[in-house]
Amino acid sequence: MSEPRFLIVRPDRIGDVVLSTPIPRALKKKYPKSFVAMLIRSYTQDLFLNNPYVDETILIDDTKGNRKSFFESLKEIRKHKFTHSFTLLPEEKNNYLLFLAGIKYRVGVGHKFYQFITNTKSVYRRKYKPLRHEADYCLDSIRKIGVEDDGLGTEIFLSENEKKIVEQKRSELLGSKKYLIGIHSTSGNSAPNWKPNTYADLINELTQNQNISVVCTDNKVPSEIKSIPNIISPNVDRSLRDSILNFASLDFLISASTGPMHIAAALKVKTISLFCPLTATSPKLWAPQGNEKEILLPSENYCGNQCSGDPKNCSFEGRGGIELERVINLLEEKYF
Repeated sequence: MSEPRFLIVRPDRIGDVVLSTPIPRALKKKYPKSFVAMLIRSYTQDLFLNNPYVDETILIDDTKGNRKSFFESLKEIRKHKFTHSFTLLPEEKNNYLLFLAGIKYRVGVGHKFYQFITNTKSVYRRKYKPLRHEADYCLDSIRKIGVEDDGLGTEIFLSENEKKIVEQKRSELLGSKKYLIGIHSTSGNSAPNWKPNTYADLINELTQNQNISVVCTDNKVPSEIKSIPNIISPNVDRSLRDSILNFASLDFLISASTGPMHIAAALKVKTISLFCPLTATSPKLWAPQGNEKEILLPSENYCGNQCSGDPKNCSFEGRGGIELERVINLLEEKYF
């Protein structure tokens, strides 16, 4: 019997893609000689550089973010002669793409009609009851073929040369200080978050400590933070891979529950993350995996009294929310 050839389909945002990294690891440990590929968007490709469990990345779009034609993608996938595919996000066009590519064993999420007529096997989330982690839900796809995971820890791999670059970056950003803290103030409107002025206040508070050097890790820096004297923003106009190396140089990343948090976790950088307890944004579903982490939540009364039902509109302001003093106190009590 020939070795299996696996295709993992996750053309999604950075955080979602990072949370899929336990899948190729588990497949390679079960089938060391198998071929494992990721079907992803071009802007997440750098997440898999140097990954020993991924043999190839196949892009569903071009470098400008424009989706390739259906038949162009079909031709590219067909030539790899995959035996199995695991689609982690339900999408009708991709379902037909994998069916027409001749992949015999296909696993998708949910129970859509297009999955039924293409004989796609399914795993179900059943309205998130009981609520588990997103990475755990993703692993259900390979459990369908009897592959067991070795945990939910996420991973981004650096080459030896990149590790040297990280040390150099850290030395430059840290200077004579002891701790290097990254502040990521934006969330792409994907999660509840402080307003930029609250992050600016946090930066001003942290820089009062003579042992702390603070950098802003946003690639688009809000004006409230730009105006802070001597603030360094190393990720502006940088590629994702360059930004990954900057994240790797940190001791801590403070942010909302979004992609950079998952990048930091995959690099084993400590994270302090602002979370909302609603199911769609809960830390039970989206907490960083594989690193030392601190999760900050508003009080139950705060959510009961002030929640609009849309977590994207929440800035954690007011009594019982998440105040910047909680971050300062946490750092001082536990780490400094």
